Amino acid sequence: MASSEVLHPKAVAVITGAASGIGLAAALRYAKEGASIVLVDIDSAALDPAVEKVKSVEGVGTVFGVRVDVGNVKEVAGLRDRVLEEFGEVHILMANAGTSTQTPSFSLSTPLEELQSDWNKVLNTNFFGVLNTAQAFAPFMVKQENSSVIIITGSKQGITCPPGNAGYNVSKAAVKVYAEQLSHELRSDPDSRCTAHLFIPGWVFTGLTGANKMGAAKPPGAWTPEQTVDYMVDKVFQEGDFYVICPDNETPTSLDKARIQWSMEDVLQNRPALSRWHPSYKARFEDFIQSKQGLAARSRSRGRPAQRDGSQVPSVVSIPSETDLLAFRRN
Repeated sequence: MASSEVLHPKAVAVITGAASGIGLAAALRYAKEGASIVLVDIDSAALDPAVEKVKSVEGVGTVFGVRVDVGNVKEVAGLRDRVLEEFGEVHILMANAGTSTQTPSFSLSTPLEELQSDWNKVLNTNFFGVLNTAQAFAPFMVKQENSSVIIITGSKQGITCPPGNAGYNVSKAAVKVYAEQLSHELRSDPDSRCTAHLFIPGWVFTGLTGANKMGAAKPPGAWTPEQTVDYMVDKVFQEGDFYVICPDNETPTSLDKARIQWSMEDVLQNRPALSRWHPSYKARFEDFIQSKQGLAARSRSRGRPAQRDGSQVPSVVSIPSETDLLAFRRN
């Protein structure tokens, strides 16, 4: 897919979770291409200045913001109606709104009603927000004359599922499966010029990962939202990738692939669930990772870079501590 087919000065982009972080970075990136931008967020206080920031981009098309709770299907339908009335078509739909609340599988201390409320909050935004957004817009995008994309923001935690935040992992695992099903159905429609893409950021310095804390500095290992969006734009609009799994300054693509492979092989080898964090498998996992990193290093020495983005990957990557792995920091 050539960038000019979808991302061009006449394009219309609708972005949820657009008031900050990755959503705002995407809005600014599309604005630089001359697209019209609809910024969607539940946080009105943050949305208004975000809209003004996007409006200030030279050459941008029409820009406005809409306060929407993406977990409310009626509000999402109202958003769709307003956008289609204004523009007639949508070329870029980015279902990006997300939230995180600590949600264990069960609790010995938290009352059931409170635990259920926390789970519902996460699922309503992270999964049903995606479902509502895609189901509201997709029927119209499939029928329209011009090419379009639906970009769904997932998470590495929806693939490798590290322990520590069950509700968030479940929501993002559901998003992954839904995006795969949506992609298949769109490409199976002979009349559709709409494609779906699963956008999986790495460690990004955003509000969900600490950027909103007073005086917080970006950790060296994290990417900025702008770096992450630039990587996504290349993979989606230039290469047409479905799985857009972003590296960061700490985790190269080769390490992501090794971790994902290990997780998938839990099923094939009938290992304990989440064996990566099982005491009996810790040494085996570390050996597996080191062997994969060695293969990546040898590949580079033969002149075939392990990372498609051309960035340098260390020949040996240290494995973060158990505490680091359990800490939520990757959206």
